[in-house]
Amino acid sequence: MNIETVSLRLEKRRDVEARERLLDAAFGDTRLTKTCERLRETNRAAEGLSLVAVKNGRLVGTLRLWPVVTSDGRSALLLGPLAVDVTERSAGIGARIMRLAIKRARRAGHQAIVLVGDAPYYARFGFSPDLTQDLALPGPVDRARFLGLELVPGALSGASGVLQPAAVMPLSQKPAMLHRAA
Repeated sequence: MNIETVSLRLEKRRDVEARERLLDAAFGDTRLTKTCERLRETNRAAEGLSLVAVKNGRLVGTLRLWPVVTSDGRSALLLGPLAVDVTERSAGIGARIMRLAIKRARRAGHQAIVLVGDAPYYARFGFSPDLTQDLALPGPVDRARFLGLELVPGALSGASGVLQPAAVMPLSQKPAMLHRAA
């Protein structure tokens, strides 16, 4: 596949259904039961940080960042989920969308990003479990997969406590399809 045929852009309202189908295919029926979902379900995605990859008019990748705050009052972004259509994997789309998300978050003045994911994959972007040692999620998490990236040196140094959503959205404003049972 020629990676140049894939364009990256901000997510639009019309992308929501295709994004949800892609996430269902990538993560299965239990994706909405995962601990990180507790930080997204009533949260607003960070402004200008919901990205999609499009090939020939078809959504083939998605990544969103969500504002969170630690118990000690530090702000960060929660990355996820990142997903690429199974027919387009290993073509570099995930890496391209990751680099763009990190660049946009840094430009917007955010100081850190945390995520739960495959440590070897995310290490190439600078993520490390060492930066989240004193942080917790509102539910169980595999500590080896709970990773952080400082966009500003020292942003997570000494950060502690349970992460909470920072931009809570009233349930009445959430699209009905996002409330479906897992």
